Amino acid sequence: MYKEIEKGICAPEGFVCGSTYAGIKSKKNEKPDMAIVYSLRPSSCASLFTTNKFCAAPVLLDREINAKGKARALVINSGNANAATGQQGLSDAREMVSLTAKSLKLEEDEVMVCSTGVIGQYLPMEKIRNGIETISKDLSADYYDDAAWAIMTTDTVRKQCAYELQLSGGKVKIGAMGKGSGMIHPNMATMLVFITCDAKVEASLLQGMLKEAVDETFNMLTVDGDTSTNDSLIMLANGASNVEISSKEDLEALSSLIKHICLEMTKKIARDGEGASHSLIVKAQGLASLNDARLVARSIAGSTLFKCALFGKDANWGRIMAAAGYSGADIDPSRADCFLESEAGKIQVMKEGFGLAFDEEKAKEILSQEEIIVTVDFHSGEYKANAYGCDMTYDYVKINGDYRS
Repeated sequence: MYKEIEKGICAPEGFVCGSTYAGIKSKKNEKPDMAIVYSLRPSSCASLFTTNKFCAAPVLLDREINAKGKARALVINSGNANAATGQQGLSDAREMVSLTAKSLKLEEDEVMVCSTGVIGQYLPMEKIRNGIETISKDLSADYYDDAAWAIMTTDTVRKQCAYELQLSGGKVKIGAMGKGSGMIHPNMATMLVFITCDAKVEASLLQGMLKEAVDETFNMLTVDGDTSTNDSLIMLANGASNVEISSKEDLEALSSLIKHICLEMTKKIARDGEGASHSLIVKAQGLASLNDARLVARSIAGSTLFKCALFGKDANWGRIMAAAGYSGADIDPSRADCFLESEAGKIQVMKEGFGLAFDEEKAKEILSQEEIIVTVDFHSGEYKANAYGCDMTYDYVKINGDYRS
């Protein structure tokens, strides 16, 4: 139905971007720290934001803009979250919007702003001003890779993807870039992710599709149990393909692709969890409700004890079931089966609530692979859900013990 293509956030028609090193962080490391994404034509927009009440100034501002359902540009900085900065932070965020709008000849309510980095410090606005001026003069669809680099903080790899989808009226393209490595926990998509699309689609439809996708992907993602102050997911659709989304079949196809691209970005974030050596997929199935399935899957993926066992390649299934037990879901432990799986094979470690005699060496081999799948089946209903995460390593502590340096 759809195929993977190149150029990330700029794969869809009518989108360009740019980036620069503005010097927001005190120590230059050759990495750009500001980016702009710009649609050459008016766009519908849909967004979801953190549920953290201690949210950053850009989140407060973007919520106002998103309510109008129209935006054309994103201005993003890394190295400083502009969170816990009071009225000054709001003023600085508004200035970023105003400067970008002026540079691109847009209205101020057509620009959304995102920041990521250290909390509680004011933005170095002179550097920000120079950065916006520099980027605005040189925007291109070829700069997608550096833009994905510019928004990274503790990330170790760029996170981006793009796809082409054949619909009844022609082909449309979707691209994405994102950042996220730590402060990752459900209740909204703990990261910054930006999605572009060249289909013609109303903002209200876009918002509904995005919300449905997030519930199955980013809101089932956890790295460390900390929900960030700045989490933002913003999608722009500019209609440059001239393919209008109107039929039920096309709407379903586009919705499916949005879910797919959100899932891919979710997995990229999980794989790049701060200090992680394993990525984790938890499959909770056989539950009486979708809510129960999601509660169980998220609880297991977020268990610090199990994440540590995973790092040690220890098939400690008791930690898995303990996490299921305190998840708040309505479960019957006596009917539960538990399996561990990876490229090295699959092994059952528990049956009907009791541990099995299993090959510890085989289990260790399975847990030595990069991606680990844990399946818990309660045989009590038809609902299932997946959660995504990673192990917890010594490096996680090192990274976060030295974050402000």
